[in-house]
Parts: sequence; structure tokens; C-alpha cells
Amino acid sequence: MLGLLLCAVLSEWFQPGVISQSFSSLVVHNDRTYKDAPVNFQGQLLVTLFRIGTLAMMLCLCWAPEGQFTYPAFWAVFGLTLLVLILKMLCHLVLDYTFTLNRRFGAPYEHYSNLFTLVAIVLFPTLPVLVRLSMPSVARWCLLVTGGLFILIWLYRCIRTYITSFAALIYVLIYICTLELLPYAGLSYISAKTLSAL
Repeated sequence: MLGLLLCAVLSEWFQPGVISQSFSSLVVHNDRTYKDAPVNFQGQLLVTLFRIGTLAMMLCLCWAPEGQFTYPAFWAVFGLTLLVLILKMLCHLVLDYTFTLNRRFGAPYEHYSNLFTLVAIVLFPTLPVLVRLSMPSVARWCLLVTGGLFILIWLYRCIRTYITSFAALIYVLIYICTLELLPYAGLSYISAKTLSAL
């Protein structure tokens, strides 16, 4: 957890605004993205490690036998989470390249990054408490509620800012089901199977 905290602090130091900017995505009308902050490879890498590590630790606490956190289990789930997010990014790049006629729908992905960072910031303080409790059901509820709010806020922002027709709404809903809900549900299932096998 200290390593994750260090990643978050250093990412803000290398790229000022990469963490604090995620809070502004909840209150401003126009999307605030990482492009507003000076782009820095180290900052992006560290904030990505913070997000992946926080999500992996939450999944460990959700599905580890008796809620016991172990480092081998964490690194296994970390690797799975990294793989799923890389596949999601590749799918997004393919879609972005294929449907070049509607370039303005690339912006929700940047807003998604802000919200993902915000979810990691919200979940991170709960990790020590959940490790101490060793109650997987509580960790699952925390992850489910936070993830559900994340999807709802992102959907609301997409509808409010980017939806111009009924067809566009259908595209966004299909995108959320296939490239958000399905991968994370699959990641949760595979993590549970992996942790039960360790």
C-alpha cells in the first residue's frame, strides 16, 4: 500500500494535475482530461500503476480465501488486471481507427481515465480497513458500489456532452456493455478462479 501511495504522490509530482484534475471531472461541464496537464511519461506510468494496483488489491480482498491478502495472490491479480486493461486499450484503439467519421467520441475515453483515477483514489483509503477486517463480502460491496457509481457517472457525462442522436446513445450503451462491463466481470471471475487455485 505504501508503494501505491508513493506511485500516486510521484505521479502528481512528475505531472502536476494528473491526480487533482480527476476531481474536477465531477463538477465541470466540459471534459477536463489529462491533456490539460503537461504530458509526462513518468507521471502517466505512475498513475497507471496506482490505478491497476488499487484495483488488483481490491480484487484480492474480494476473492482471496477468507479475505487473507498475500503477495503472490496480489501479483497474480495485478498481472491479470494489466492484461485486461491492455486488451481494452487495444480494442479502443481499433475502434477509434475504424470509426474515424465520429472523432468526437474519442473524448469520453479521456474522461474515463479521469474517473478511473478518481475511483482508485476513493478505494485506496478503504484498503487498510478491508485488510484488517478480512471480510470478502464487505470488499465486494465496496467494489460493486464504487464501480456502479463510476459507470453511471461516466454514462451521464457521455449522454450530456456527446450524445447527439438515438443511434449515438445505442453505440455508447453497446460500448459500455462490451468494453466495460464484460471485461471487468470477466476479470473478477478469472481473479476469483485464480485466487482459489493458489
